[in-house]
Amino acid sequence: MIAGQVSKLIGSRVKRKEDPRLITGEGKYTDDVILPGMAFFAVLRSPYAHARINSIDTSAAAAHPEVLGVMTGAEINDRCAEPFPLFAILEGMQYPERWPMAATKANYVGEPIAAVAASSRAAARDALDLIEVDYEPLPVVTDMESAVDADAPVIFEEMGSNLCYEASDQAGDPDRAFAEADGVVEARMEQPRLIPNPMEPRAAVAEYERSTGNATLWVTTQNPHIERMVAAKMLGMPENKLRVIAIDVGGGFGCKINTYSESIIAIALAEHIGRPVKWAEDRTEHFVATSHGRGQAQYVEAAYKKDGTLLGMKLKIYADLGAYAQVISHVIPTLTPSLSPGVYGIRDIGWTTIGVFTNKIPYDAYRGAGRPEAAYIIERVMDLIADATGKDPVAVRRKNFIPDDAFPYETPTGMIYDSADYNAALDKALDIAGYDDLRAEQKAARKDGKLMGIGVTVTTEVCGFGPAAAMGGLGGFESATVRVDPMGKVTVLTGASPHGQGEETSFAQIVADDLGVPFEDVEIIHGDTSIVARGVGTFGSRTLVVGGTAILKANEQIKDKAKRIATALLENKIEDTLDPQLVTLEYGLFSVQDMPDQYVTWAEVGSEAYDGQLLPEDEQPGLEAVSFWEPPGLTFPFSAHIAVIEIDQDTGEVSLKRYVSVDDCGTVINPTLVEGQIHGGLAQGIGQALLEQAVWDDEGQLVSGSLMDYAMPFAQEFPMFELDRTVTPSPVNPLGAKGIGEMATISATPTVANAVIDALSHLGVTHVDIPMTAERIWRVLQTHGRRRRGGRS
Repeated sequence: MIAGQVSKLIGSRVKRKEDPRLITGEGKYTDDVILPGMAFFAVLRSPYAHARINSIDTSAAAAHPEVLGVMTGAEINDRCAEPFPLFAILEGMQYPERWPMAATKANYVGEPIAAVAASSRAAARDALDLIEVDYEPLPVVTDMESAVDADAPVIFEEMGSNLCYEASDQAGDPDRAFAEADGVVEARMEQPRLIPNPMEPRAAVAEYERSTGNATLWVTTQNPHIERMVAAKMLGMPENKLRVIAIDVGGGFGCKINTYSESIIAIALAEHIGRPVKWAEDRTEHFVATSHGRGQAQYVEAAYKKDGTLLGMKLKIYADLGAYAQVISHVIPTLTPSLSPGVYGIRDIGWTTIGVFTNKIPYDAYRGAGRPEAAYIIERVMDLIADATGKDPVAVRRKNFIPDDAFPYETPTGMIYDSADYNAALDKALDIAGYDDLRAEQKAARKDGKLMGIGVTVTTEVCGFGPAAAMGGLGGFESATVRVDPMGKVTVLTGASPHGQGEETSFAQIVADDLGVPFEDVEIIHGDTSIVARGVGTFGSRTLVVGGTAILKANEQIKDKAKRIATALLENKIEDTLDPQLVTLEYGLFSVQDMPDQYVTWAEVGSEAYDGQLLPEDEQPGLEAVSFWEPPGLTFPFSAHIAVIEIDQDTGEVSLKRYVSVDDCGTVINPTLVEGQIHGGLAQGIGQALLEQAVWDDEGQLVSGSLMDYAMPFAQEFPMFELDRTVTPSPVNPLGAKGIGEMATISATPTVANAVIDALSHLGVTHVDIPMTAERIWRVLQTHGRRRRGGRS
């Protein structure tokens, strides 16, 4: 290695920059923020799913010796200039205004009613009990399908119904496809409501300066700049008067995208009492205060040929939006039909998506956001066709794959897939799993009376969001500022806002490779709107693709200027004039072609950029560049997964024995980070398949309101995941990268579901709704017994 040479880092298992501070307890989260004179606030929440608020009396709470201020819904809402904004409004969509608190009517259990600020957290919570509210309970709607019946109670009287929107469309000629079919499979599939549970619940700290009108909000968010935009808009503040800071954020999974009422309440209370305030939810409050995900009823018809060819599909999808639409939550269900073709060449599809309001906590993004629901539909359809035709599920999938030479490929629903090789991923997964041997093992197990199942899926998803047209007015870019200091060290300001993904590491790898500087000389700064001028944030598996490319584009400007400065330094060193085009940058050294012994370092260039004694006359001092990059298209990672399960016939319990995951996210920056995302994604997808479900009673009370009642998987319930990858670079960004944060979650649920149903198929079982709990499977076994009624042998 020559002097100054730096090892190439892209593709290397570099240890995470973030870990030393996080695993030694030096991380700083929102609830760790302590300010002089800080008060604490608690939120009074509706105990009813639907109730009129006839009156509210806060006098006793206000008289509490430790209480510093009380604000009701009417008072908080009056402080606002406008309600929560919505983006990407759909044609024909109707929706109610939503304000930070309910002033006259509560529409779900947990909706904020009032807030109390006190000198301690305990005092604030105790004072909530002193607030007297006269509620008038109203009829409750919890079922998304019956909510649109003519005789259903209407939540928002001014709307006349609980329908938010009904959107129908078709591609090709699905009626013709069904007329030409040899058979049709039908199913009603359910996607239960899920409750995201990041390790860190939500929190907010606000400080307001009355003398300047400036406010600072520390908050658990995935997108601080959007948080600032929404909060400033609602409070009637100029954006430059509001600073939003997301320090260390302990996970998000989509539930920290939305701007919540507590952010607005925090700023309003801080202004009201003249002191900083803090709110932090506990896990119980989180279950009723933080948005949920999924929640669909899916009616599917699929037409097929005897050879296993999928000819057409008809979909009817109900989506439970909860009590309100928020930001772009209403758009998420429309992604489901858009991605429903999956990796297959089907051209004839018709669909209807029905967004419905119910008396539940509002719905929003949860890891995958509309795409897991789509993958579940198409991958269950593939197995239903395999069962109906007596063919192997692998053969049916291969029969229907989009050809390798068809990319870029436009789907009938208008998605443009960038690149893929589905056969390569499937081949590798089958080889790792030993698929033929597994089928032989399954046959022998059935002879012994055992229930062994093998699930196969090949899935894709859309990620790397923008461009702007795909973002509904939120912006499709990401920003980057790259700065080289006089010592040659590099600081990057990014509009991305990581919360566990490891971008401080992957971004530093990109910069170190591109500029040829040591990895440890790169500092990544994010999450502060007063430091990073603008950004969109981290969600939708977009950060590496969009944020990483923005950094590359800023680097290009840095390198161009650095070469001009290096030319001046080299001319001074060799006492001769040089053509800047002959100056090259390699391994962090600027040198002249054919003169490798004459070079200058980044430290020399950085020092000269600020010292300026040899700067060209037309060159400004400093070495800094800003880039806003918007992708020209979306990226589509893909995967082939195989699960092997066994069912206990006495209890119905499903045991996951093996899980093979072959994923393709284009160029891999750091394999360890990719595998970490896959591990976590698999855990959540498997949890959805087997355990997780939010349950309400007829009165709209959340029955599964704690981790005692809402089942999540433990680590010991998983086998060692068998991971591998293929690499099909994306042509839509210079990194060749695709997102990976959601792919495993999207794939795992149908993979495990297919495995469970495969274990029962020889008993005549063709579908079981998720979650496939032990009780649910036990009941299926009681109904079907051990009798063979067809299915794959």
